[in-house]
Amino acid sequence: MKKKVILRGMLGAPLGMALGYLITIILSVISAEGGYSPCNPELTAAMGSEINAVLLQAFLSALLGMGFGASSVIWEMEDWSLVKQTGLYFLIISVIMLPIAYVSYWMEHTLRGILGYFGIFLCVFAAVWIGQYAAAKRNVKKMNESLREMQGERK
Repeated sequence: MKKKVILRGMLGAPLGMALGYLITIILSVISAEGGYSPCNPELTAAMGSEINAVLLQAFLSALLGMGFGASSVIWEMEDWSLVKQTGLYFLIISVIMLPIAYVSYWMEHTLRGILGYFGIFLCVFAAVWIGQYAAAKRNVKKMNESLREMQGERK
């Protein structure tokens, strides 16, 4: 299990960097008035230069991907309830995502900004979870139908 956590964390790092890059594209489309901003201007100001800001953001994005990748093993804990898996996974990724989003200035540094970002994060998490749950339920239904058909052929 420990090996799997480390491997998934390592594989998650480049995916996190890709996600971080995608976030900069989305933020640029929303607020850069036709230009591209590799990081939020507030992060650039806080870090003293654009390259320092980009380096920090790349590192934090890799860390984010590592956290998501490593924590994905929670879904393989067959002796845990779905509620326990979901709760622990959500807690872990929240503890990882929200500070990184704050430091990277992906949210306003106000209580309203933090709560708004968390609300969006919660909605995205719920939408993805519901989609994954529905897909898994559909797959289980198909497997059960296949098993019934196989049992019917044997008789």
